[in-house]
This record gives sequence, C-alpha cells and structure tokens, in this order.
Amino acid sequence: MSYPPPSGPPEDEPPPSPYEPPKDQSPYAPPPAGQSPYAPQPDQPAYELPTERSPYGPPAGEPSPYGHQGPQQSAHWSQQPPYPPQGPYGQYGPPPSGPGRGTNVLAILSLVFAFVFPPAGAVLGHLAKRHIRTSGEEGDQLATWGLILGYVFTGLTVLACCGWLALVAFGSNTGDSGGY
Repeated sequence: MSYPPPSGPPEDEPPPSPYEPPKDQSPYAPPPAGQSPYAPQPDQPAYELPTERSPYGPPAGEPSPYGHQGPQQSAHWSQQPPYPPQGPYGQYGPPPSGPGRGTNVLAILSLVFAFVFPPAGAVLGHLAKRHIRTSGEEGDQLATWGLILGYVFTGLTVLACCGWLALVAFGSNTGDSGGY
C-alpha cells in the first residue's frame, strides 16, 4: 500500500512564527525610488481626524463654562504679570529692615539663663525689656518670662540655701553634750 505525500511544510523545517514578518518581505527594506518613507502606503489607510465630538468637551450648542475657547485664550495668559526679579543665590527674601524685625537676643538669653543661673536671667530680662522699648524688636514675651522665671528660681534657690543652713545649724546643736 502506498501513502500519499504529506501536505504542508517539510518536517525538518519548524512552522513560521506569528511574531516574525513573512520571509518574502523585509520590514527594513528601503521604500521604492521617488516615494517618501513617511507617506501612507497604498495598503495602509491614511490617518484621519475623528469627526465625532469628544465626550470630554461641553455638549454641542452650549457655551463653554470656562469662557471662550480658541486663539484668544492664549492672549489671556500673555497678560499675566511678570515674576519679580530674584535675589542673589542663597537668599530667600529681602533682608529684615526697620523696626519690629527679628527677636531680641537679650530676651532669648534671659529665658535661657533663668534656668541655668537665675539671677543672670532676671538681669538680662530687665535689659532686654529696655532695649525692646527703644528698638522696637520682637521678644517682649520672652523677656517677661525670663524675668518671671529668673525671680522665681532665684527665690527658690535662696529658700533652699536657707533651709540647708538651718538644717546644718540645727543638726550641730542637737548632738552629744559631751563633745570634745
């Protein structure tokens, strides 16, 4: 019995890949002479702009809620005022000037020294308040708190020292009467 010859590609050759172009056409072949490589090919349709209305625009027949849409819109943006000139590199704004700018350093120091050495905090608070009145700087509340805390901690320190001296004096009197 004889079998008919097999139909299709030979068995030793793999089937063609669907991801590769056919072997008879090269995608890298130059276009024919006199034809632009960017011109639409005869077998490809030319791109056409859609004729239907975009679903994102305003409905047909209604005016845009944002005003006139067209070439005059760009003229609106050209009327924007220019940006102010920038200062030198590393500066964020104009330097502080005039009264009422900056915090008084003595006011800050009075608050710090109220915790470290209370009498100095009270003295610096008085100096800061006088300097703020004449210069108009900020920091009046810092100087006030430096004064208050300086006086309070000075008073507590004086009371603690007096109490310690009283304990030492009272403790030395209540010892043995047959001393040295």
